[in-house]
Amino acid sequence: MPDLVLKGITKRFGDVTAVDNVGLEIKDRELFVVIGPSGCGKTTLLRIIAGLEKQDSGSIYIAGRQVDNLGAGKRGVQMVFQSLALWPHMKVFDEKNYSNLSFGLKIRKTPQETLSQRVRDISSRLGLEKKLFSRHPQNLSSGEAQRVAMARSMTTSPLIVLMDEPLSNLDALSRAKMRDELRHWHREMGLTIVYVTHNLTEAFALADRIAVMKDGMIVQSGSPQEVFNSSNEFVRDFVRAFEFPSFLTGS
Repeated sequence: MPDLVLKGITKRFGDVTAVDNVGLEIKDRELFVVIGPSGCGKTTLLRIIAGLEKQDSGSIYIAGRQVDNLGAGKRGVQMVFQSLALWPHMKVFDEKNYSNLSFGLKIRKTPQETLSQRVRDISSRLGLEKKLFSRHPQNLSSGEAQRVAMARSMTTSPLIVLMDEPLSNLDALSRAKMRDELRHWHREMGLTIVYVTHNLTEAFALADRIAVMKDGMIVQSGSPQEVFNSSNEFVRDFVRAFEFPSFLTGS
């Protein structure tokens, strides 16, 4: 059963159609990557799924439930923003007070013992060291802050995690390491992830399936191999300039 179904999603900003009649089915526990040039509608589509933007037409179904009229906090979705959007005045984790990792659980009135266990379990899986709990975001490295943002998105056990260019602020070495770890976390924790990026190396390394957007529309979707071998002229031109591993190129 698909975990996420989009039917005819359209969003306009004045005379600009940012998302144009998009239909997708994303499977349970799939890592689905959306790529395309800047301004093609990738982030707007993600924000519509999250409930941060309201589509002009079309419907969204999550785990079989229509969520069009549900707010962002009631869809069972969490989002990791490009800016990370960590609370600067809150510690990474504080058992007694609101903190970056406890906030979502506290507002849901999660029992303290359950809250602490959940945060510590997720932190351990993501390699987030206990010594970082007392720090504020401005006292974390880029990689540490990235782990906190990802851990925060997972503490409330969401049905779907949405990621908008989550690794773009990391240096090349840290980005490659975090990409490998993200793939491991996805498999270990059974997450359904919708991941937006303009980095094609990242997309092809991570994805179970890929959708390519242009001018608000999905012009191609399929496995990395299918997208790489696409007969669509735009898709071919879009991926041609990048170097890919031999299992894709056949060399």
